[in-house]
Amino acid sequence: MSKSLREYVAEAREKGVAIGHFNFATIEVFHAIVEAAGELGVPVILGTAEGEEGFVGTNEAVALVKTAREETNQPIFLNADHHYTFENVKKSIDAGYDMVIFDGAKLSIEENTKITKQCVDYARVISKNTGRDILVEAELGYIGQASGILDAIPEGVGLTENELTKPEEAKNFIDSTGIDMFAPSVGNVHGMLRSVPDPALNINRIKEIHDAVSIPLVLHGASGNSDEDIKAAISAGISVVHVNTELRRAWIDAEKAHIAAHPDDVAPYKLLAESKEAVKSVVLQKLKVFNNL
Repeated sequence: MSKSLREYVAEAREKGVAIGHFNFATIEVFHAIVEAAGELGVPVILGTAEGEEGFVGTNEAVALVKTAREETNQPIFLNADHHYTFENVKKSIDAGYDMVIFDGAKLSIEENTKITKQCVDYARVISKNTGRDILVEAELGYIGQASGILDAIPEGVGLTENELTKPEEAKNFIDSTGIDMFAPSVGNVHGMLRSVPDPALNINRIKEIHDAVSIPLVLHGASGNSDEDIKAAISAGISVVHVNTELRRAWIDAEKAHIAAHPDDVAPYKLLAESKEAVKSVVLQKLKVFNNL
């Protein structure tokens, strides 16, 4: 590839679109994401949060993306999503991840700032020594941690104007840490609510934070939000959108349907092939929305 992830994100900001970020923990989900992005000809970020990275394997995830890039020449990138310690961020950087996220949203601002700065400083050293352009993202404002189907908004998630990330706090945090990308709390929630739609995003707050800072904004927890809400968030300044729970739901629904229809089928590749297509369909739909296609 001739361009870095940083350059693709900058292009997305200029065009008023967003790069899709999708998590994977199995090979068929990985292929579903890569194939969907390839069919549409758009860049994509594949993510592994700590649990997913532990399941896939840190080095294995890096090797999968490296091989896919070489074979397809697609702009696909690997992100260490939601890592909660400096040590785990360091491990992902050392293995070859293109991007890392330190999630200190539940910490005090002081502690979040301290560890985030440590992650940024380490990434800069490795970038200088290797020539790799490693992006570091961090969060301010708690939106929950579970990428699943929820019965209620997780405790501690703020949705009121006063509870959301404030523009001046975002600017101070970014200036103090030197991060490359910023994830605010703007009415977004990790996971999806079981019986009701997810709360509407606070588009005005996104715009206020965008106007106050100079780096790209990232929307986490976009599963369950309407297409109209996502488009408005992108127009207000979001440059990367994370989706995970909707992929997981498509995967498990396809698994259940296959097992119900073929109870004696014990061939994993047949079972997982249907899950792959179900996930791919979701990724295609999301990428079309994010890229205004």
